[in-house]
Amino acid sequence: MARSPLDPAARRWVAAAVHGEDALAACVRGEEVDLPLPETEPVPPVRHARRCYLSRVRVQGFRGIGRAATLEFPPGPGLTVIVGRNGSGKSSFAEAVEAALTGRNLRWDGMPAAWRDGWRNLHFDDVTEITVELQRAGETGTTRVTRVWTGESVRSARGEVVLPTGEVGSLASLGWGEDLNRYRPFLSYDELGRTVTGRSAELYDTLTTLLGLSELTEIERRLAKACDRLAKTAQRPAHDLPYLLDQLRASADPRARTAVELLSSSTLDLDRLAAIAADNGPADPAQQVVLRRLRRLSVPERSLINDVVSELRGAAMEIAMTVGTKGDRARSVVELLRQALEHHQRHPAETDCPTCGAHNALGPAWASRARAEIARLEPVAASTAAAYQRAEAARDQARFLMAPPPSWLPPDSELGRIWADWAAGAEITDLTELATHIETVGRRLRSAAIAARKAATERLTDPTDGWAGLAEQLGAWLEDARGALDAHRRLEPARQALDWFSSVAREMRAERLNPLAAQAEKVWARLRQERHIDLASLRLVGRGAQRRVAVDVSVEGIDGPDNAPGLLSQGEFQALALSICLPRTLVPGNPFGFLLLDDPVQAMDTETVEGLAAVLAEVGRHRQLVVFTHDTRLPDALHRLGLPASVRTIHRDAMSNVWVTD
Repeated sequence: MARSPLDPAARRWVAAAVHGEDALAACVRGEEVDLPLPETEPVPPVRHARRCYLSRVRVQGFRGIGRAATLEFPPGPGLTVIVGRNGSGKSSFAEAVEAALTGRNLRWDGMPAAWRDGWRNLHFDDVTEITVELQRAGETGTTRVTRVWTGESVRSARGEVVLPTGEVGSLASLGWGEDLNRYRPFLSYDELGRTVTGRSAELYDTLTTLLGLSELTEIERRLAKACDRLAKTAQRPAHDLPYLLDQLRASADPRARTAVELLSSSTLDLDRLAAIAADNGPADPAQQVVLRRLRRLSVPERSLINDVVSELRGAAMEIAMTVGTKGDRARSVVELLRQALEHHQRHPAETDCPTCGAHNALGPAWASRARAEIARLEPVAASTAAAYQRAEAARDQARFLMAPPPSWLPPDSELGRIWADWAAGAEITDLTELATHIETVGRRLRSAAIAARKAATERLTDPTDGWAGLAEQLGAWLEDARGALDAHRRLEPARQALDWFSSVAREMRAERLNPLAAQAEKVWARLRQERHIDLASLRLVGRGAQRRVAVDVSVEGIDGPDNAPGLLSQGEFQALALSICLPRTLVPGNPFGFLLLDDPVQAMDTETVEGLAAVLAEVGRHRQLVVFTHDTRLPDALHRLGLPASVRTIHRDAMSNVWVTD
């Protein structure tokens, strides 16, 4: 980085990624943090761990092995091939070594629970135990690793290590740590298949760990994740704007209309928009007064309306029954005489009749006769008079109900129009018509008033009539918009840092991978025999979820795609997987001088098997290889080609007794 053309801001991003997630998160937030880079120091020489070799494997009660069975090996480089039919216990030995050293088995992890639970041998009731004896270079004694299962679960095992000195400890005391994952001295047929056909990231992670590039990958991942987070922050306002505009356009609030105009402008005035978002009060205060009054508004109760209607109709019926009767005539005469006496009392000097014009018709004598007539007729007119009095009282009660609408009630509202119609009923004189008016219009008035009260209550729950929610949305969008501006400013140096770091990472990966890839190409050249398919190169490409190992092949000199499975048969898959995995065994830092291969020959044709024999013999000159196979073509090829190898045969009877012969 010291020699790079990066500007200071981009350098700061690289430094933050090196420091870790917290420092990078602070950069994303735009915070200033102290990010000193470590001082440049000479790289210490690689210290190679002492290699260990298999000396002896003893298994009892595990998988296909019942009573104790033993395999012994000369503890050093060499090729041992153990041949046996399917079900003879080959995989049981191979998986036993892995279980003893790791406590688990990679193949088991991908199997159903019922299959995994079948790890204990059914023909053996005693303790399930595996003992693996290892000899480290430079030591005369062996290190014994024992694992014993105490329960029914495959996870119930407990392990123990006895060092050559007799000291007892745990597996961790051997100091292998992650080396068991990095170098994996066990390789099954399933693992070989997954190498080229499994998840793309698995082989990538295996190789980067093997090459010591895991931290490089992690730093690149952090930078890429930070850039992605900034990019999403920068894009969020544009993504959310259409929805916000739709919400604002659906509002009748004038502030919403103003906000739409500002948001649709070619240049955003964030300050004006912020002022609009901060105004979360009601758009029309006068309307709030009306709503509060509406919430408390009262109209005649249904029972009172029903009582008045009943009284009006009852009075109308009584009056109808008196029409044309003596009482009706008597009441009319009494009313007429009373009006005449009242006129005479107000105007005593006038003696002529104002109705018929008779001369000197009115006077003291007439008044006396009129009073006598009234006294005589009143008893006759009593019932009719009572009916008319009842009608007038009912009419007065109806008029009291039909009060004019409140002055504050908007006349153009639905309730205002119905109330005006209601009040107009005060002019109706006919009792039956008045009763019908009160009954029908009164029902409409009550329904409209109840609906208006409910609507007013709901609107008063949010005095802004929905604007407060829109203002909150607008405020949140503005916050995102300001964050987007900051993210845009920080994104450019972050991307510059990522591009530079990715370029450097590619160079370092290629530099570290080249020796391993070269060995893989040599192995493939031996395995492919007469096929015109060349393994051109291995490359570590992509990052994050897209990381993978690109396998470049060419067919008869023509470059193919970087996914070899599209060109290879199943046997060639197997050969390619071995080409990639075998060189891992030869890496100088590998503390395991041995490798167990379980059935690597499957699906290979005879020519490929001969190439495999030559490759295994060559690797056996430098490492201890133990190959389990049911295919006799491999030992035949070793014998025919005169290659050094120890070939043994494994047997198993119906009671899970397993033994090995030379």
